[in-house]
Amino acid sequence: MKPNRRKPMAEINVVPYIDVMLVLLVIFMITAPLITAGVTVDLPQAASEPLPADEEPPLIASIDASGNYYLSLGENRDQALEPQELVALVEKYKETHPKVSIMINGDKNVAYDKVIRLMVLLQQEVGIESVGLMTEPLE
Repeated sequence: MKPNRRKPMAEINVVPYIDVMLVLLVIFMITAPLITAGVTVDLPQAASEPLPADEEPPLIASIDASGNYYLSLGENRDQALEPQELVALVEKYKETHPKVSIMINGDKNVAYDKVIRLMVLLQQEVGIESVGLMTEPLE
């Protein structure tokens, strides 16, 4: 009787690797929409309508409860800016996007003066024609 000898297998079984990759893909697909980058702002509530989908997405200028300014442009989106720094960034962006619109994401506890000052800077100094305010829908 001959001993049963098997040849060593030279193939790598890739099925477990594919299973792991699919699980990771599903995890990333589920968690990606949950991650929001930016400044945490508690918006006031008001009756409002969403922006039309055919327009270019606006820049978002945020003002947190402490009165710090932020802009959704560049690498340092969560770094506080001085008003003149924000104006300079918007002016530079406007050179390549002349019809840019800006939405102001002002915390409901921030002084009204800060929001108005930012609107005036954007409209009069930079020449932005479309400046809007962001709100939460009424419940």
